[in-house]
Amino acid sequence: MAAVQMEELTSGASGRIIPVFKDLRRSVLSYDSLRRSLIFIRSIFLWFFLLLPRNRLSSSCSPPSSAASPASSSVKRRFAIRREEDDTLRRRALAEGLSMVAETDDRTSPCQWSTSLFFGVRRNALFVRSWFPVSGELNMGLNISEIRDDVKLIKIDAYWNFLVFILNHCALYLIWNFLVFNLEKLAITFVDGLNYLIGFWRTIRLLDLVIPSKWAYKGIMVVIHGLNEHSGRYADFARQLNSCNFGVYAMDWIGHGGSDGLHGYVPSLDHVVADTGAFLEKIKLENPGMPCFLFGHSTGGAIVLKAASYPHIEQMLEGIILTSPALRVKPAHPIVGAVAPLFSLVVPRYQFKGANKRGIPVSRDPAALLAKYSDPLVYTGPMRVRTGHEILRISSYLLRNFKSVTIPFFVLHGTADKVTDPLASQDLYEEAASEFKDIKLYEGFLHDLLFEPEREEVAQDIIDWMEKRLSAANLENANSHW
Repeated sequence: MAAVQMEELTSGASGRIIPVFKDLRRSVLSYDSLRRSLIFIRSIFLWFFLLLPRNRLSSSCSPPSSAASPASSSVKRRFAIRREEDDTLRRRALAEGLSMVAETDDRTSPCQWSTSLFFGVRRNALFVRSWFPVSGELNMGLNISEIRDDVKLIKIDAYWNFLVFILNHCALYLIWNFLVFNLEKLAITFVDGLNYLIGFWRTIRLLDLVIPSKWAYKGIMVVIHGLNEHSGRYADFARQLNSCNFGVYAMDWIGHGGSDGLHGYVPSLDHVVADTGAFLEKIKLENPGMPCFLFGHSTGGAIVLKAASYPHIEQMLEGIILTSPALRVKPAHPIVGAVAPLFSLVVPRYQFKGANKRGIPVSRDPAALLAKYSDPLVYTGPMRVRTGHEILRISSYLLRNFKSVTIPFFVLHGTADKVTDPLASQDLYEEAASEFKDIKLYEGFLHDLLFEPEREEVAQDIIDWMEKRLSAANLENANSHW
């Protein structure tokens, strides 16, 4: 039997040689191809059993009469849970002790900050930070209490003028014209009073729209960090937002920063999306009428984009900001994507060493790189199987639903990014159905835009977009009431 002709291709991910058959029909029927197929299937099963945890293999090979095995596995499980809880408490203590703001020359902080715990949809304790401008003062140098007093005086004056007009003009003229049966003047007086009433109502409504109930800040930004990092890394960004009168909240995902869970392990990104929605609802309840924005970096950008696809979350937001979003993530090799669903179910916490991307530079600032990878709250170990599968899954979902995006958004990406694809951000901008959308590509910038040497310029671009969006939203609201 003639040997099957093959050409060899080198896989960039594994370095192994992959046979590619030129004549599929003849190769399937040949003896050599059948033998290779059986060897391949046997190899898959061997790898499968090699990757199983040792305790599972030992329990399956042990005789059923052994009573010590269940007790031993139970002790190991309790020990693993206790070790995970101790690690969470250690990380939470580090998160609590992290410096949130930089002190000024007079040893005072330019903002008010706090930390707290928020319980997510699955009752996991999630670590939360907040930064707000110092109350009582605006960036314009005005005093908030004085502004509120002026607004109250304007409203009282409007109410008084309306009451005087009704009593002195409408009521008396209506009664007199009714008594003398002058129907024409009666109708004119009634229309004048109605027009005055409409004008008065519009004045009060415009005061409520233009002058919000809380003057300490223009709006609120909710920060969702990227994979393996934590919210404390965005303290400088929060300070810059505070200087422009924006309040900031930030939440650590499960398994990140000071939140519950195994460090670097995310059982489901859908749970993170749900936690983001619940956290946003809590913020809106505590700050009624305050405009809110969602910010997400890298995988956090994918989480924010998926969260904003739900109508009940979209209606709570003025817009979303995405920096280097993970929108077109591909596995290192096609076979990894094929087996990831199976392995994420069987060995979800297994650390896949081939997925460790620490070697890829994410900033052109050496000091920023050193600070990131020396931070004990940043997970620098190999990616866990379930976490990697979840990233592939949410990325695939978002790629299929670009055209259904309707929320106002601003996407920013560095053209030299080697972690996420800047062309995917361009596709999002071109395909999304949103009427209010913008994109900015930074030539030569890497992945962590807010930790590049030009970080303040990037942050200012975000602030400018938020203010532009608020101006457009206020104009839309004013037009809808006229």
